[in-house]
Amino acid sequence: MSAANLRPPTINLTREEYKELAQKISPKPKVIKNAVLAFIVGGLICSLGQILINIYINYLGMSKVSAQTAGTATLILLGALLTGLGVYDNIVKFGGAGGIVPVTGFANSMVSPALEFKREGYVFGVGGKLFTVAGPILVYGIASSIIVGIFICS
Repeated sequence: MSAANLRPPTINLTREEYKELAQKISPKPKVIKNAVLAFIVGGLICSLGQILINIYINYLGMSKVSAQTAGTATLILLGALLTGLGVYDNIVKFGGAGGIVPVTGFANSMVSPALEFKREGYVFGVGGKLFTVAGPILVYGIASSIIVGIFICS
C-alpha cells in the first residue's frame, strides 16, 4: 500500500454546510445544570466565608471589620492551599464559575501559573508567573479606581 492510498478523502463543503455540520456535531451546553452547580459551589464557598467570619467574631472576639478581613484572608489561603494540593481544579471543573468568581478563584489564578513554572526556579518561575493571570486584573482595577476617584469623587 502506498502513502497516497492512506490519505483521507477530500471533502468539499461550503461555509454554510460546514457551519450546519459543526452545529450538529458540537455538544449542546447544559446551561441550567451549569448555572445550578455554579450557584451551589459559589454559595458553599461564600457560606464558608460567613461561617469563618462568625467564628472570628463570636469565639475570637474580633470586630466585624477585622473578622471580615480575616475571613477573606483565610479563604484566599484555603484557595491557594487547595490549588497547590490539586483539589481546587476539581472544584472548578464541577462548579464552573461558582469556583472561579469568589476570592478563592483569585487565589487559584495566582497560584496555578506559579506552580506550573516552579521548575524554572523561584525568581523567574514562581515569581515571574505569579501575576500572569491576576496581574492585569489588579492593574485595571487599580487604574479604574484612580480614574473614578479623580473624576467622579472630586
